[in-house]
Amino acid sequence: MKFLHTSLLFICLAMVPHAWGAPLSLEDCLQKAAENNPALKSASWDSRIAEENSRIASGAKFPRVDAGTGYTVQLQPQAVKLRGTETETQEPRYAFAGITASYTVYDFGRRDARVRKEQAYMEAASEGFMFSKSDCALQVIEAYFRVLETGKLSQAAAEEVAQITEHRRVAQVLFEEGTVTRNDVLQADVRLASARQKLLAMRNNHENSWLLLNFLTGSASDFRGELDETTTVNSTGLTGVNDSDSAGNRHDILSQKLVLEARDYEVQENREHYLPELYTRLGMDYVQNDRVREQAIFSATLGIRVTLFDGFTAAAAREKAIKLRSRQQDALRLAQQRALLEIATARNDAAIARERINVSESAIRQSDENLRINRERYQERVGTATEVLDAQTLSTQAKTEHYRALYDYQVAAARMLSARGEL
Repeated sequence: MKFLHTSLLFICLAMVPHAWGAPLSLEDCLQKAAENNPALKSASWDSRIAEENSRIASGAKFPRVDAGTGYTVQLQPQAVKLRGTETETQEPRYAFAGITASYTVYDFGRRDARVRKEQAYMEAASEGFMFSKSDCALQVIEAYFRVLETGKLSQAAAEEVAQITEHRRVAQVLFEEGTVTRNDVLQADVRLASARQKLLAMRNNHENSWLLLNFLTGSASDFRGELDETTTVNSTGLTGVNDSDSAGNRHDILSQKLVLEARDYEVQENREHYLPELYTRLGMDYVQNDRVREQAIFSATLGIRVTLFDGFTAAAAREKAIKLRSRQQDALRLAQQRALLEIATARNDAAIARERINVSESAIRQSDENLRINRERYQERVGTATEVLDAQTLSTQAKTEHYRALYDYQVAAARMLSARGEL
């Protein structure tokens, strides 16, 4: 038994990473991801770009002011004929300048529809970013519990290696005493090699899980911390809640609804393309010309503009807007149905995982007792080596299934919160 404890300690120490950080809770990981996750940093630009688009559209509410200047050189100046005499009306070389302010007084709602459309897109982008944060949080939770799970599975695999190593020692002693055949030792060697391969695979999974968690939280790839094994996800709301109402709180559903609202405004904007537009214009035009009395002309205009024909581009734009709105309606229905599916799936997974936990807890006790009995039977020469090795495999399998059920339940609870828009 002393050899067993020593082997177990050696294997556990070998699993310790080279560099460890401070204790790391799930809340710490979520906070680090919110600040450093590369995908979130990229997604944050969408809402900023949408905000600038909204500002561009809102610029139509203000007058437009244009200014220009230049210098013209003519081959011959323009002249008029009066009673057979030609009189020049301008200089052959002259400078000119002008400034105008124009403003659309009324365009039958096109400008307002454009502004509201961009505002809806801006709000949709904001909700989309919130959904990205929720999705990132879910990925961090899954990776966090994956690290804990693979750590426990590596520990169970290490215990199996230590147990088989101890069994091999006992078999070697009994073989040297002549009470068992060499087959028992060879069988233990084969099982030990298999257990070591399993341990290596578990360590690799554990290492890869850490790499994923570090990527999601924006940490260095070689960072390792001590995770809180008592961490649980709030699962009080897994039952007794209307799924349809919960799905409506999801940020991606709200984003889809806002995009649909923007599509409605886009249809409205294009539907009124052929209606007239009432505008005003104030201007000052200066032309260098000492042959006329007024070189600077000030003007004020109140006018109406209307598009008579544009090669059917307006009609095509209107049809395109209608089709985009129809597609968005289908996309919204799909998102709502998918949300309900995610909620139902997560609830089922959580319920099954809870039952698996209850079953595996008793299975661990039974497998440990079975291992103890078969080990004693073998040492007393009334059992076989195969029975001991099978009992060790069953014990490891029971612990593996228990750890997987334990963390599957936590992940399912997190998925449930995410599907309901509460993460």
